[in-house]
Amino acid sequence: MTDSDLHRGEIVVGLVATPPDHPARITARLAAELADLLAEQVDSGVRWTVRQGWGEVAPHRDGGAEALLDDLARRRTDDHWHVAICLTDLPLQTGRTPLIAQISTRRRAALVSLPALGLSQLGTVRAAVPHLVGALLADAPGPPHPPGRWAPADLPSRVTVIKRVIGEDDAGELRYVASRRTGRARLLTGMVRANRPGRALLGLSKLLVGAFGTAAIALTNSTIWRMGDALGGLRLTIVMLSALTGLVAWLIIAHDLWEKPDRDTPAELARMFNLGTILTLALATAASYVVLSLGTLLAAALLIDTSVLEQTLQRPAHATDYLALAWIISSLATVGGAIGSGLEDEETVRTAAYGHHPEPDRAGEGR
Repeated sequence: MTDSDLHRGEIVVGLVATPPDHPARITARLAAELADLLAEQVDSGVRWTVRQGWGEVAPHRDGGAEALLDDLARRRTDDHWHVAICLTDLPLQTGRTPLIAQISTRRRAALVSLPALGLSQLGTVRAAVPHLVGALLADAPGPPHPPGRWAPADLPSRVTVIKRVIGEDDAGELRYVASRRTGRARLLTGMVRANRPGRALLGLSKLLVGAFGTAAIALTNSTIWRMGDALGGLRLTIVMLSALTGLVAWLIIAHDLWEKPDRDTPAELARMFNLGTILTLALATAASYVVLSLGTLLAAALLIDTSVLEQTLQRPAHATDYLALAWIISSLATVGGAIGSGLEDEETVRTAAYGHHPEPDRAGEGR
């Protein structure tokens, strides 16, 4: 494709997901409707063709947005696209402010950092990408729509999470950033979503099985019944938090999930990766704890007769006693489950690390 194709009524837009994990799912959903969005919002008088592609499984971390845009520009030229848009789950920043998007009219390429969008990523991408495409084409030779209609500086009015624009319209190299205070919280939320805590939970199935085995043994120990009665809510909470914290730390250490700053990974990016990993594991282990507690409570209610519990506690038993029993047993069993986590498949556990991206099946690339 060449610039003269603009006059013949076809514009090819390339969508690149890098790494091809979470961004690929967003890209696939966006590609299915992008042509209609472009016809509606940019120009209905041309034929829009949307091509999908996957970027590197492990994109360069040290170059930030500029390295991604350079790679994207080469991909656009090689694949004969008019413009190219990259969706990435790298947590990009300008200084210490989250970077949401960057546009380069010189390279006819733009990128969107999905984590910076928080939870509502697909909806925000739907609003942003047509504008980015229109802005990139505004300065192209022989544009099929009125020049100046898609001023790059207008994007904040369409995407509410963008708070500032850095750069000059004339240069065509603009960065769209979030609020420093709320933007970092949204960035971490988006990182956790991209990391798929549900996948981490399913991947730790052996941990949960080991914890249930430990709970079954502890359920028969009357000494633990008395401990649950004696500790009280505050100390039971401390035991629970200690067990969950220890489990997360064990998973990180045992499976080498901690990112260390090096030549390719700046210290700030390593910190963001580690925060994303910790939060993902915390959610996954907390969910497994809830499942374990409910299972233990049900088993205690079925197996331990009230009269037996009253004889051990030497007082009338109440529903709260069963809750306390399930609480302490679940906390102790969580520690036992850490042993089971050592038996998990290494690749399965490492998917919880934010900087790790498994090699995908590339059969659908280029459609």
